[in-house]
Amino acid sequence: MGLDYAKKHETAILVGCLLDTRDRERMRLSLEELHELARTAGVEVLEMFTQNRERIDSAWYLGSGKMEEIALRAEELDVDLVIFNDELSPSQNRNLERMFDCKVIDRTQLILDIFAGRAQSAEGKIQVELAQYNYLLPRLAGQGKTLSRLGGGIGTRGPGETKLESDRRHIRRRISELKDRLQEVVRTRQLHRERRKKNQVFQIALVGYTNAGKSTLLNRLTNAGSLAEDKLFATLDPTSRQLVLPSGMEVLLTDTVGFIQDLPTALVAAFRSTLEGVKEADFILHVVDCHHPDLAVHMEVVDRVLKELDAADIPQLLVYNKADLANPDIYLPKADDSLVISALRDADLQLLRERIEQHVLASFQAMKLKVPVDRGDILSLLHREGVQMEQEFTAEEDAYLVTVRLNRDHPIYGKVYPFLLDKPEIVVESWER
Repeated sequence: MGLDYAKKHETAILVGCLLDTRDRERMRLSLEELHELARTAGVEVLEMFTQNRERIDSAWYLGSGKMEEIALRAEELDVDLVIFNDELSPSQNRNLERMFDCKVIDRTQLILDIFAGRAQSAEGKIQVELAQYNYLLPRLAGQGKTLSRLGGGIGTRGPGETKLESDRRHIRRRISELKDRLQEVVRTRQLHRERRKKNQVFQIALVGYTNAGKSTLLNRLTNAGSLAEDKLFATLDPTSRQLVLPSGMEVLLTDTVGFIQDLPTALVAAFRSTLEGVKEADFILHVVDCHHPDLAVHMEVVDRVLKELDAADIPQLLVYNKADLANPDIYLPKADDSLVISALRDADLQLLRERIEQHVLASFQAMKLKVPVDRGDILSLLHREGVQMEQEFTAEEDAYLVTVRLNRDHPIYGKVYPFLLDKPEIVVESWER
């Protein structure tokens, strides 16, 4: 099912169907992405064929005449692969494999192959294998009809069908095992998240279209050492690192898998748990490649996925990255809160750290307290958990007047409530940078 990684330069023809019902811009972007996906997988694209149609042909994908023309061209060029831009049905797959002398794969198989080569963590590998089996199972079922007819036994139970049933059972059993293992990994991840929440770690998620520069940004901000390449899906496994802000406060910054148009359904389901962490974030950095001509579509795809994850309401900073490559006069979609930077410029990174700090501090509230001198435990707690604490001793009252900023949801509120100068209001004053 996967591409042959041992061969350095496989060659391919790309095939796409331009449907009258689809948006032209999106189809153009989808075909460009298919080309980029092929490059990422180490495949050299020699030609691309498209056909305008009302609907995809149920037997051949494009018209049979067009497919014959492509088959002849594939033979002339002696290509290793023909890659289709849409997911092929089992019957289309069988028909096309008979027509072509080379391997026939679709967009889903190509993406699965890239993911299989890139996954590093145990969870990533489980998710990819699960997606591959979910993709394979219905196609195996499709082959069963052919095999059963070839068997020709009573009740069409030929030797081919017996082998197929054995394969089906093996795959279903393996899918069940993988789901159990994945559940265990997700449970462990959830425990880690809950611990971080309990410890009041401020969490920031880096999200964005694939190849927007998220990993480069993570590396430059935190010296994380994550893989950063000019290829699609360079990062598959979430990487979390401590980010130190200008005030010395530490937050957790997490890189996530890049989003893409038409991500295979099997992969969306398998990688849902990887993206679940985005919902737990206190703040989102939406990274956009501002020199890409289709940045508006990229942003739309990311916003749609965030909505599907129920993460659309989390505070967000739009980071227009790769400003060093962009035309200075380029139009950038307006946003409530945005910043134009290059991850390669130190001054821009400092600006980004400052802007992140503003958002982090905005989620903290200022409180004024009067703490008696004999309550050193409370002062110690405030020093440990607070941000930008100020205190002053007043001899008349034999107490400390303290102004401290704490995260709104911090459990410390219950302990400091008796010392608040104004009650019952917990928030005495809001603080703005």
